[in-house]
Amino acid sequence: MNENVSLARKTTIGTGGNARYFAEAATLDDVASALRLASKKELELVVIGLGSNMLVADEGFPGVVVRLVGELASVTVEGTTLRAGGGASLAVCLHRAREAALGGLEFACAIPGTVGGGIWMNAGAYGGDVAGVLDRALVVDQNGAAWRSGEELGLAYRHSGLKHGEVVVGAEFALARAKVAEIRAKVAAMQAARKAAQPTNRRTFGSVFKNPREDLGAGAAIEQAGLRGKLLGGAQISSKHANFIENAGNATSADALGLIRMARDHVHAKFGIELETEVQFLGPSVGERAWPPEDMIRSATLRRHGV
Repeated sequence: MNENVSLARKTTIGTGGNARYFAEAATLDDVASALRLASKKELELVVIGLGSNMLVADEGFPGVVVRLVGELASVTVEGTTLRAGGGASLAVCLHRAREAALGGLEFACAIPGTVGGGIWMNAGAYGGDVAGVLDRALVVDQNGAAWRSGEELGLAYRHSGLKHGEVVVGAEFALARAKVAEIRAKVAAMQAARKAAQPTNRRTFGSVFKNPREDLGAGAAIEQAGLRGKLLGGAQISSKHANFIENAGNATSADALGLIRMARDHVHAKFGIELETEVQFLGPSVGERAWPPEDMIRSATLRRHGV
């Protein structure tokens, strides 16, 4: 367990302060130790995977941050079941499934995250999501480890019922036999579409907002509100896809928060829609999983920009 570890280099956007404690957990015992430390010191515990879909406050996180490695990031296939540790990348899961001629995980080619993170937010893309292929997940908390079904996890659109302090250490996916050539073709098409539409070569944390309506995506709403390419400090609303915020150079999390607040305000003014964030916030107090209330966003951005 290390103290005062920078999280900026552990996130895909590249911003944020230090974690009070940081540990890599390779076994269930390691996870249990981290949970005991958090309980003893009355601190919150969160798991960080590949650092996508996460924005860390500039002042850091005064709790325990865990990354799953080793056996908790392994991937195996038996029959049509793919078993993966919570720290396994979805890209590796897709690769192993393709090697075994198993389809169903093709959508994961567009998600730069881990199994645990994918379950946490029911990650999805191009018509597929984790809920559609997940059989069950092994979750560890202060009371021990237990398997939960997708229904018990409360999986919905970009949401689960999991809370910080509950660690997804493993999962089983029910896949289907498919031809390797067909899997490759689907993945190639999805990757080409993603590269054409999203800023894949920029530092981002992924999609900022959930799509508010079937007929109006978040990116389209932000663009129509006139914010495509908007720059604030070192952060920028992507000119390629307005539902992404890029680290355009020495950005801070306050810069990103300022753009998030701006996008919410402008879209509400134009459409009467309240955009709901997809990115997870890690800051002085995690509390519930929802994005911090407006006063927290306001205080962070006011300190930096006064917007």
